[in-house]
Amino acid sequence: MCKWFVKPDFRFYKDAMSPATLADCILIFHALFVAVVVLSVPLIALGGLCGWQWVRNPWFRFGHLAMIAFVAGESLVGMACPLTVWENQLRISASEQGYGNEDFIAAWLSRLIFYHFPPWVFTVAYVGFALLVAGLFYFVPVRKRQ
Repeated sequence: MCKWFVKPDFRFYKDAMSPATLADCILIFHALFVAVVVLSVPLIALGGLCGWQWVRNPWFRFGHLAMIAFVAGESLVGMACPLTVWENQLRISASEQGYGNEDFIAAWLSRLIFYHFPPWVFTVAYVGFALLVAGLFYFVPVRKRQ
């Protein structure tokens, strides 16, 4: 065997794809999803006032509406968020207590996006926010095809 050949150590990859790591990745994606949905609203309003053309992009606007419509729809039918369910199942399979015993990133991101209120409060908030996003189509219309 060549003396320059180094046998790869696959233990790193095994740890990198552990259930706890995958749960953290889902939590990060979930937090980014929430950030896009929430932060897009003031950016669209500000962009409408400042004349920013990118806020009138139909792909961005309809994608944004679809994101919040999905969240509002799942809340209206009483469905739990698939990302939350999947993350919780991964945490339990990693011998964690599902939103307990978290590492630093998971603990802080969970505190940012999860609150303890009755389900109807979230349903009202999601539907209201979806109506706000839809209303922005009137105040800041999308760019028409030319």
